[in-house]
Amino acid sequence: MAHGKSQRLRFKRRRNGKTDYRRRMRMLRGGVPRAVVRLSNTQVTCQLVEFGMEGDRILASVNGKSLAKYGWPAGASRKSVPACYVAGYALAKSATADGHGEAILDIGLAASSPGSRVFAALRGMVDAGLDIPHGEGVLPDDDRINGTHIDESIAAAVEAARKAIEEA
Repeated sequence: MAHGKSQRLRFKRRRNGKTDYRRRMRMLRGGVPRAVVRLSNTQVTCQLVEFGMEGDRILASVNGKSLAKYGWPAGASRKSVPACYVAGYALAKSATADGHGEAILDIGLAASSPGSRVFAALRGMVDAGLDIPHGEGVLPDDDRINGTHIDESIAAAVEAARKAIEEA
């Protein structure tokens, strides 16, 4: 049998380009829950995930579809910068209500461009009181968070959603 490095079969998630196992191990060693942010073609998903030997446990979760219960407009994008901010804000409020005060950001294989949608979700989590280590230079500015670059009605929707999350 061949035992060389090039003949060994890699893990399936590594072969498919879904998981960077070195980065995952660095995050898991800290023992702190991960604030996972994933963007699909239609919506954002934010989760607070804790490692377990039998599999990861999801402690709290918010996605683009669940933004409707916070007053997010039905016709508005569920993956835009303001939608990501509101999803991160809602996740952090539910996580802090359950007694989770800190996390580390897990963006997976997404590009880490300053001001991106992933960092809009991070800003929502930080504004809601979740302690996540980050640099201030990567967070998007207030105009992008409020959606003034999209439409003035989105800014009102962001404020309405924040108030609805505070009341819930």
